[in-house]
Amino acid sequence: MTIFQMVALIITATALGGYINHKFVRLPATIGHMAFALLFSVVLILAGGAGLIEISPIANFVNQIDFSDVVLHGMLSFLLFAAALHIDLSQLKDVKWAVLILASIGVIMATFITGTIIWYAAQWVGLELPYIYALMFGALIAPTDPIAVMGMLKNASGIPQNTYAKMGGESLFNDGVAIVLFVTILDMATNGGAFDTTKIMTHFLFEAVGGIALGAFLGWVAYRLIRSIDDYKVEILLTLALVTGGYALAEFIHVSAPLCMVVAGLIIGNQGRSLGMSDTTRKNTDVFWELIDEILNAVLFLLIGLHLMIVPLSAQAITLGLIAMIVVLFARYVSVGLPITLIRVFEKVERGTVRLLVWGGLRGGISIAMALSIPNGPEKNIILTLTYTVVLFSIFLQGLTFEKGIKMLFGEKR
Repeated sequence: MTIFQMVALIITATALGGYINHKFVRLPATIGHMAFALLFSVVLILAGGAGLIEISPIANFVNQIDFSDVVLHGMLSFLLFAAALHIDLSQLKDVKWAVLILASIGVIMATFITGTIIWYAAQWVGLELPYIYALMFGALIAPTDPIAVMGMLKNASGIPQNTYAKMGGESLFNDGVAIVLFVTILDMATNGGAFDTTKIMTHFLFEAVGGIALGAFLGWVAYRLIRSIDDYKVEILLTLALVTGGYALAEFIHVSAPLCMVVAGLIIGNQGRSLGMSDTTRKNTDVFWELIDEILNAVLFLLIGLHLMIVPLSAQAITLGLIAMIVVLFARYVSVGLPITLIRVFEKVERGTVRLLVWGGLRGGISIAMALSIPNGPEKNIILTLTYTVVLFSIFLQGLTFEKGIKMLFGEKR
């Protein structure tokens, strides 16, 4: 099957799923696309088991899609930039310490809490999962998914501005931090290195600081170019070049490409939109990136659902996955609750912030992409099962009940 044929099938399935959801089911778009893909996968598996169809060609098709490469080295650049465009930098500055602590210390805390408990739990259910791989799972599941979180926040109402900025800002920055942490741990596991905290922190600081600095520089250059002309087609093309070229450059010089895109998006979305664009350019830029965001979101969550067809399952791994759902929520509560408690000493924090950050901390495609990038082996099969279990629980249960939680905490109107 050619690349064009694969893309055509994915786009067609995404469009049909979106139509069915919008016309009949009316779930939030993110959840609707994943639900359609999961239902499609389950029907195919059952039909194959009953001998009605041969599903191996479909499974082979899904196997041909390098999900990790497509997400981490392609779609992620567009999605992070599009999400960052909608973050108000002035609001983000008001909660900068909360975002910084949650996206760094919070991620590290969640990684070690989750990894350590899962390591013990794996032994309890009779699975052999080395501690370094348990930490790897902790790193890939620690960050909230900016794609899922920002999609959910778009449809939510009644959230205080500061809480909205904390959730959005944290989700944009913590995935970049977690990817650096995950890659460092993966390198140790696959190259037989001993666990080295100093190496992790050095690698983390170099990639994170380098990514932020590169994003600020490229964003400033793009802003100056956009400000010097008034042609919305060329200006949109410049933003597209910033995303594709900037992400490729960041990966080439080995700094955090996700953080680079977030910072560049913040600059274009604030200084670029307010000082460098005409009303016509601003309107067309918003429409263009909103369309990119919606299409790639839909494709991403369809792929997540379809990939469930090829995830190897076992009773022990599923049991550990159910335990992982609780462990991840507990780790999230501790890694959010402690920093927010400290932050309350210096600034006002709205009632219910911890509960919203915990329950609204959705996991999604980035976690699955990282899990799929692990070299083949029994550890990968276990981690894939754990990751899918947590992601499905997060998207369906937490995602569907989040708005009800907002109403309980803040009322129908502010």
